[in-house]
Amino acid sequence: MKKEVSVQIDRKQEVRADMMLLLITLFWGVSYYLMNVSLTELSTFTLNAYRFLGAFAVAVIGTFPKMRKINRETFFAGAAVGVALSFVYTGATLGVQYTTLSNSAFLCSTTVFFTPILDFLFFRRKPSKKIIVAVILCIVGISLMTLKEDFSFNMAHLKGDLFSLGCGFAYAVDIVITSRAVRNARVEPYQMGVISLGACGAIMLVLALATEMPLAHPRTAFVWGAVIFLSLFCTGIAFIVQPIAQQYTEASHVGIIFSLEPVFAGITAFFLAHEVLTVRGYIGEALMIFALLYMEIDFGGAKLNRRRKG
Repeated sequence: MKKEVSVQIDRKQEVRADMMLLLITLFWGVSYYLMNVSLTELSTFTLNAYRFLGAFAVAVIGTFPKMRKINRETFFAGAAVGVALSFVYTGATLGVQYTTLSNSAFLCSTTVFFTPILDFLFFRRKPSKKIIVAVILCIVGISLMTLKEDFSFNMAHLKGDLFSLGCGFAYAVDIVITSRAVRNARVEPYQMGVISLGACGAIMLVLALATEMPLAHPRTAFVWGAVIFLSLFCTGIAFIVQPIAQQYTEASHVGIIFSLEPVFAGITAFFLAHEVLTVRGYIGEALMIFALLYMEIDFGGAKLNRRRKG
Protein backbone atom coordinates (compact mmCIF):
# COMPACT_ATOMS: atom_id res chain seq x y z
CA MET A 1 0.00 0.00 0.00
CA LYS A 2 1.38 3.38 -0.99
CA LYS A 3 1.80 6.18 1.47
CA GLU A 4 2.57 9.85 1.10
CA VAL A 5 5.78 11.19 2.51
CA SER A 6 6.06 14.91 3.13
CA VAL A 7 9.43 16.29 2.08
CA GLN A 8 10.50 19.85 2.85
CA ILE A 9 13.13 21.27 0.53
CA ASP A 10 14.58 24.73 1.03
CA ARG A 11 15.94 27.07 -1.60
CA LYS A 12 19.59 26.09 -0.99
CA GLN A 13 18.85 22.48 -1.89
CA GLU A 14 17.09 23.54 -5.07
CA VAL A 15 19.92 25.84 -6.17
CA ARG A 16 22.49 23.11 -5.41
CA ALA A 17 20.52 20.65 -7.54
CA ASP A 18 20.26 23.19 -10.35
CA MET A 19 24.03 23.73 -10.27
CA MET A 20 24.55 19.96 -10.59
CA LEU A 21 22.30 20.01 -13.64
CA LEU A 22 24.25 22.99 -14.99
CA LEU A 23 27.47 20.93 -14.81
CA ILE A 24 25.73 18.14 -16.74
CA THR A 25 24.71 20.70 -19.37
CA LEU A 26 28.36 21.78 -19.66
CA PHE A 27 29.37 18.17 -20.36
CA TRP A 28 26.69 17.94 -23.06
CA GLY A 29 27.87 21.20 -24.62
CA VAL A 30 31.35 19.70 -24.95
CA SER A 31 29.84 16.47 -26.32
CA TYR A 32 28.86 18.11 -29.63
CA TYR A 33 32.53 18.55 -30.51
CA LEU A 34 33.42 15.07 -29.23
CA MET A 35 30.56 13.45 -31.17
CA ASN A 36 31.75 15.20 -34.32
CA VAL A 37 35.22 13.76 -33.73
CA SER A 38 33.91 10.26 -32.95
CA LEU A 39 31.65 10.07 -36.01
CA THR A 40 34.70 10.27 -38.26
CA GLU A 41 35.40 6.63 -37.35
CA LEU A 42 32.08 5.32 -35.94
CA SER A 43 28.46 5.17 -37.12
CA THR A 44 25.51 6.67 -35.26
CA PHE A 45 24.09 3.68 -33.37
CA THR A 46 27.52 2.11 -32.82
CA LEU A 47 28.79 5.29 -31.14
CA ASN A 48 25.71 5.49 -28.90
CA ALA A 49 26.00 1.79 -28.00
CA TYR A 50 29.62 2.35 -26.92
CA ARG A 51 28.60 5.42 -24.92
CA PHE A 52 25.71 3.95 -22.99
CA LEU A 53 26.88 0.37 -22.52
CA GLY A 54 30.34 1.58 -21.48
CA ALA A 55 28.81 3.96 -18.92
CA PHE A 56 26.46 1.22 -17.70
CA ALA A 57 29.32 -1.27 -17.21
CA VAL A 58 31.48 1.20 -15.27
CA ALA A 59 28.54 2.23 -13.05
CA VAL A 60 27.57 -1.38 -12.23
CA ILE A 61 31.13 -2.54 -11.59
CA GLY A 62 32.03 0.54 -9.57
CA THR A 63 28.96 0.44 -7.35
CA PHE A 64 27.91 -3.21 -7.46
CA PRO A 65 26.72 -3.39 -3.79
CA LYS A 66 24.33 -0.51 -4.46
CA MET A 67 22.95 -2.28 -7.54
CA ARG A 68 22.39 -5.74 -6.02
CA LYS A 69 18.78 -5.19 -4.95
CA ILE A 70 16.49 -3.35 -7.35
CA ASN A 71 12.75 -3.18 -6.78
CA ARG A 72 10.09 -3.37 -9.48
CA GLU A 73 9.26 0.35 -9.49
CA THR A 74 12.89 1.39 -9.91
CA PHE A 75 13.52 -1.12 -12.71
CA PHE A 76 10.52 -0.07 -14.80
CA ALA A 77 11.17 3.63 -14.21
CA GLY A 78 14.77 3.19 -15.39
CA ALA A 79 13.62 1.20 -18.44
CA ALA A 80 11.11 3.92 -19.37
CA VAL A 81 13.78 6.62 -19.13
CA GLY A 82 16.13 4.45 -21.20
CA VAL A 83 13.55 4.12 -23.99
CA ALA A 84 13.07 7.90 -23.99
CA LEU A 85 16.85 8.40 -24.16
CA SER A 86 17.10 6.11 -27.18
CA PHE A 87 14.71 8.43 -29.05
CA VAL A 88 16.64 11.48 -27.84
CA TYR A 89 20.00 10.29 -29.13
CA THR A 90 18.64 8.81 -32.34
CA GLY A 91 17.06 12.17 -33.15
CA ALA A 92 20.13 14.18 -32.15
CA THR A 93 22.73 12.18 -34.07
CA LEU A 94 20.63 11.70 -37.22
CA GLY A 95 19.53 15.32 -37.08
CA VAL A 96 23.11 16.56 -37.20
CA GLN A 97 23.79 14.36 -40.24
CA TYR A 98 20.79 15.55 -42.29
CA THR A 99 20.50 19.25 -41.46
CA THR A 100 22.69 22.25 -40.66
CA LEU A 101 24.26 22.48 -37.22
CA SER A 102 22.38 25.73 -36.51
CA ASN A 103 18.99 24.20 -37.30
CA SER A 104 19.83 21.08 -35.29
CA ALA A 105 21.00 23.06 -32.26
CA PHE A 106 17.83 25.16 -32.21
CA LEU A 107 15.39 22.29 -32.71
CA CYS A 108 17.08 19.97 -30.20
CA SER A 109 16.86 22.78 -27.66
CA THR A 110 13.07 23.04 -27.99
CA THR A 111 13.04 20.86 -24.86
CA VAL A 112 12.77 24.15 -22.95
CA PHE A 113 9.47 24.80 -24.75
CA PHE A 114 8.01 21.29 -24.57
CA THR A 115 8.79 20.54 -20.89
CA PRO A 116 6.37 23.02 -19.22
CA ILE A 117 3.66 22.05 -21.72
CA LEU A 118 4.00 18.32 -20.99
CA ASP A 119 4.27 19.02 -17.27
CA PHE A 120 0.93 20.85 -17.42
CA LEU A 121 -0.84 18.38 -19.74
CA PHE A 122 0.10 15.24 -17.79
CA PHE A 123 0.35 16.48 -14.20
CA ARG A 124 -1.67 19.73 -14.25
CA ARG A 125 1.35 21.57 -12.88
CA LYS A 126 0.85 25.14 -14.06
CA PRO A 127 4.13 26.97 -14.80
CA SER A 128 4.79 30.10 -12.77
CA LYS A 129 5.05 33.53 -14.39
CA LYS A 130 8.78 33.39 -13.67
CA ILE A 131 9.14 30.15 -15.63
CA ILE A 132 7.09 31.52 -18.54
CA VAL A 133 9.32 34.61 -18.78
CA ALA A 134 12.47 32.49 -18.59
CA VAL A 135 11.19 30.13 -21.31
CA ILE A 136 10.41 33.06 -23.62
CA LEU A 137 13.86 34.56 -23.05
CA CYS A 138 15.50 31.18 -23.79
CA ILE A 139 13.53 30.68 -27.01
CA VAL A 140 14.48 34.17 -28.20
CA GLY A 141 18.11 33.53 -27.22
CA ILE A 142 18.30 30.20 -29.04
CA SER A 143 16.68 31.78 -32.11
CA LEU A 144 19.26 34.56 -32.19
CA MET A 145 22.08 32.02 -31.87
CA THR A 146 20.97 29.51 -34.48
CA LEU A 147 18.48 30.73 -37.09
CA LYS A 148 19.28 32.57 -40.29
CA GLU A 149 19.19 36.35 -40.61
CA ASP A 150 15.57 36.18 -41.79
CA PHE A 151 14.72 33.65 -39.00
CA SER A 152 13.90 30.95 -41.56
CA PHE A 153 14.58 27.22 -41.72
CA ASN A 154 16.24 25.51 -44.66
CA MET A 155 13.49 23.41 -46.28
CA ALA A 156 16.13 21.33 -48.10
CA HIS A 157 17.07 19.88 -44.70
CA LEU A 158 13.53 19.06 -43.56
CA LYS A 159 14.40 15.42 -42.76
CA GLY A 160 17.14 16.44 -40.33
CA ASP A 161 14.95 19.20 -38.89
CA LEU A 162 12.25 16.66 -38.04
CA PHE A 163 14.78 14.33 -36.38
CA SER A 164 16.11 17.25 -34.31
CA LEU A 165 12.62 18.40 -33.35
CA GLY A 166 11.88 14.83 -32.27
CA CYS A 167 14.99 14.94 -30.10
CA GLY A 168 13.77 18.07 -28.31
CA PHE A 169 10.34 16.54 -27.72
CA ALA A 170 11.76 13.18 -26.59
CA TYR A 171 14.03 14.81 -24.04
CA ALA A 172 11.13 16.81 -22.64
CA VAL A 173 9.32 13.46 -22.20
CA ASP A 174 12.44 12.09 -20.48
CA ILE A 175 12.55 15.04 -18.07
CA VAL A 176 8.88 14.71 -17.15
CA ILE A 177 9.14 10.92 -16.68
CA THR A 178 12.22 11.36 -14.48
CA SER A 179 10.63 14.11 -12.39
CA ARG A 180 7.55 11.98 -11.80
CA ALA A 181 9.55 8.84 -11.00
CA VAL A 182 11.91 10.36 -8.43
CA ARG A 183 8.95 11.63 -6.41
CA ASN A 184 7.98 8.03 -5.72
CA ALA A 185 9.65 7.03 -2.44
CA ARG A 186 10.09 3.45 -3.72
CA VAL A 187 12.15 4.56 -6.74
CA GLU A 188 15.89 4.74 -5.97
CA PRO A 189 17.25 7.56 -8.21
CA TYR A 190 20.80 6.22 -8.57
CA GLN A 191 19.64 2.73 -9.55
CA MET A 192 17.10 4.22 -11.94
CA GLY A 193 19.84 6.26 -13.63
CA VAL A 194 22.08 3.21 -14.08
CA ILE A 195 19.24 1.07 -15.46
CA SER A 196 18.35 3.81 -17.95
CA LEU A 197 21.94 3.66 -19.29
CA GLY A 198 21.72 -0.11 -19.79
CA ALA A 199 18.29 0.06 -21.42
CA CYS A 200 19.31 2.78 -23.86
CA GLY A 201 22.61 1.03 -24.62
CA ALA A 202 20.83 -2.25 -25.34
CA ILE A 203 18.41 -0.56 -27.75
CA MET A 204 21.30 1.20 -29.52
CA LEU A 205 23.23 -2.07 -29.81
CA VAL A 206 20.24 -3.82 -31.41
CA LEU A 207 19.89 -0.96 -33.90
CA ALA A 208 23.62 -1.04 -34.64
CA LEU A 209 23.56 -4.81 -35.23
CA ALA A 210 20.56 -4.41 -37.53
CA THR A 211 21.85 -1.50 -39.63
CA GLU A 212 25.61 -0.98 -39.18
CA MET A 213 27.27 -4.39 -39.50
CA PRO A 214 30.15 -5.03 -39.24
CA LEU A 215 30.48 -2.90 -36.12
CA ALA A 216 33.40 -0.46 -36.20
CA HIS A 217 35.68 0.55 -33.33
CA PRO A 218 37.84 3.63 -32.73
CA ARG A 219 41.13 3.46 -34.65
CA THR A 220 43.03 6.42 -33.17
CA ALA A 221 43.91 7.48 -29.64
CA PHE A 222 42.11 10.80 -30.10
CA VAL A 223 38.81 9.13 -31.01
CA TRP A 224 39.26 6.60 -28.19
CA GLY A 225 39.68 9.53 -25.79
CA ALA A 226 36.57 11.23 -27.17
CA VAL A 227 34.47 8.07 -26.83
CA ILE A 228 35.70 7.44 -23.27
CA PHE A 229 34.92 11.03 -22.21
CA LEU A 230 31.49 10.79 -23.85
CA SER A 231 30.82 7.51 -22.06
CA LEU A 232 32.03 8.43 -18.56
CA PHE A 233 31.21 12.13 -18.21
CA CYS A 234 28.63 13.05 -20.85
CA THR A 235 26.64 9.84 -20.38
CA GLY A 236 27.44 7.93 -17.18
CA ILE A 237 27.82 10.77 -14.69
CA ALA A 238 25.24 12.93 -16.45
CA PHE A 239 22.34 10.47 -16.54
CA ILE A 240 22.99 9.15 -13.04
CA VAL A 241 23.30 12.61 -11.44
CA GLN A 242 20.24 13.93 -13.31
CA PRO A 243 17.54 11.89 -11.50
CA ILE A 244 19.28 12.46 -8.15
CA ALA A 245 19.29 16.23 -8.69
CA GLN A 246 15.73 16.26 -10.02
CA GLN A 247 14.42 15.22 -6.61
CA TYR A 248 15.07 18.78 -5.46
CA THR A 249 13.99 20.96 -8.38
CA GLU A 250 11.10 21.44 -10.81
CA ALA A 251 10.89 19.87 -14.28
CA SER A 252 10.51 23.36 -15.77
CA HIS A 253 13.79 24.42 -14.09
CA VAL A 254 15.49 21.43 -15.71
CA GLY A 255 14.24 22.42 -19.16
CA ILE A 256 15.55 25.97 -18.72
CA ILE A 257 18.98 24.79 -17.53
CA PHE A 258 19.32 22.26 -20.34
CA SER A 259 18.55 25.02 -22.85
CA LEU A 260 22.05 26.36 -22.07
CA GLU A 261 23.53 23.37 -23.90
CA PRO A 262 23.97 25.29 -27.21
CA VAL A 263 25.68 28.10 -25.27
CA PHE A 264 28.30 25.69 -23.92
CA ALA A 265 28.50 24.05 -27.34
CA GLY A 266 29.26 27.45 -28.88
CA ILE A 267 31.98 28.20 -26.32
CA THR A 268 33.55 24.80 -26.96
CA ALA A 269 33.42 25.37 -30.72
CA PHE A 270 35.09 28.77 -30.27
CA PHE A 271 38.07 27.42 -28.35
CA LEU A 272 38.48 23.97 -29.94
CA ALA A 273 37.12 24.41 -33.48
CA HIS A 274 37.86 28.16 -33.76
CA GLU A 275 34.29 29.02 -34.69
CA VAL A 276 33.18 32.62 -34.06
CA LEU A 277 29.56 33.60 -33.44
CA THR A 278 27.88 36.66 -34.89
CA VAL A 279 26.91 39.59 -32.69
CA ARG A 280 23.36 38.20 -32.70
CA GLY A 281 24.72 34.92 -31.40
CA TYR A 282 26.46 36.52 -28.44
CA ILE A 283 23.30 38.51 -27.64
CA GLY A 284 21.40 35.21 -27.68
CA GLU A 285 23.88 33.63 -25.24
CA ALA A 286 23.57 36.62 -22.92
CA LEU A 287 19.75 36.36 -22.94
CA MET A 288 19.87 32.67 -22.03
CA ILE A 289 22.32 33.21 -19.19
CA PHE A 290 20.14 36.04 -17.91
CA ALA A 291 17.09 33.74 -18.07
CA LEU A 292 18.87 31.18 -15.88
CA LEU A 293 19.93 33.80 -13.32
CA TYR A 294 16.43 35.30 -13.29
CA MET A 295 14.93 31.87 -12.65
CA GLU A 296 17.38 31.16 -9.80
CA ILE A 297 16.95 34.45 -7.91
CA ASP A 298 14.66 33.88 -4.94
CA PHE A 299 12.90 37.18 -4.38
CA GLY A 300 10.72 35.87 -1.57
CA GLY A 301 13.29 33.65 0.11
CA ALA A 302 10.56 31.20 1.01
CA LYS A 303 11.02 27.48 1.45
CA LEU A 304 9.33 25.09 -0.92
CA ASN A 305 7.07 22.37 0.33
CA ARG A 306 6.74 19.32 -1.88
CA ARG A 307 5.05 16.00 -1.49
CA ARG A 308 6.38 12.66 -2.59
CA LYS A 309 4.24 9.55 -3.00
CA GLY A 310 5.62 6.32 -1.65
